[in-house]
Amino acid sequence: MTKERFVAELDHQVKLVRTEYGFTQETMAKVLGISKKTLVEIEKGRASLGWMGAVALCTLFSDSRMLSGLLGGEASDMVRALAFQDTKPTYPPTMGGKVWWRFVETVGAYKIQQNIISQHYRALDSEDGRVCSSFDLEEVRQHLAELEGDA
Repeated sequence: MTKERFVAELDHQVKLVRTEYGFTQETMAKVLGISKKTLVEIEKGRASLGWMGAVALCTLFSDSRMLSGLLGGEASDMVRALAFQDTKPTYPPTMGGKVWWRFVETVGAYKIQQNIISQHYRALDSEDGRVCSSFDLEEVRQHLAELEGDA
């Protein structure tokens, strides 16, 4: 998935999330920091949230069942995978992938999992700490090979 597709998917979810939370267009626009006119245009498919608006939607409505169903769990995980595509951050520990993840393979001391909804991959260390995430399995494998080579 690309950032552009992610934003487009969220553009289609704004009205559903707004309805889920029982917000008027005016309230939703205020929460997102945009004008009501812009929100109306987004809901009609004539404008877009853009990357920052999509990130804001995911952050502010992280408990949304609509977003969880679309993205396969926590929206923040998808946001990080897209935002950090070309960088290698250090992540805090995860819960080990008990709900939205399937096991793919073990590479040395690491396990690779794939999100069952979004299909992106992540690698976890032996303490379930996220090592990297990407939509490209080979990129995750390469990152782990580099880590194994450093050991």
